[in-house]
Amino acid sequence: MTIAVGDRIPDVQLKMITDHGIETVSSADVLGKGRVVLFGVPAAFSPTCSDVHLPGFVSHADEILGHGVDRIFCVSVNDPYVMGAWARSQGVGDKVTLLADGNGDLARAMGLEIDLSRGGLGTRNKRYAAVIEDGIVTALMLEEATGLEVSSAEAVLTSLS
Repeated sequence: MTIAVGDRIPDVQLKMITDHGIETVSSADVLGKGRVVLFGVPAAFSPTCSDVHLPGFVSHADEILGHGVDRIFCVSVNDPYVMGAWARSQGVGDKVTLLADGNGDLARAMGLEIDLSRGGLGTRNKRYAAVIEDGIVTALMLEEATGLEVSSAEAVLTSLS
């Protein structure tokens, strides 16, 4: 079942990419305190994710944070080393914190997994963005098709206004 507005964020173990390396964290801990934006992408280094989705959140981070958001997180079903390399290649800095969901545990627990094995990618994250307040989803912008229409940084800004 797909997570919905009003649902609590699931508690699974993730790897968080920090300036000090890789840290194992609980999704309930990092996403369950304050007001956060979480956006999910199918794959680090893929064209839409690297050309538009992540860069949009990096460039609009200050505006998003200006709407009472405490932190912005990006999650993907990739290992933490790939996520760390992606963060460095994108110049993310402290604008967006990357979370590695290497086994797809969060994607599965949220009902947001997608089978991309026909393209050789295995099970991945659907593309989405969510606003989470003290662990409760208050807005969910889920892409129903390929592309980036409803889960962009600009769409999140509209949702926060």
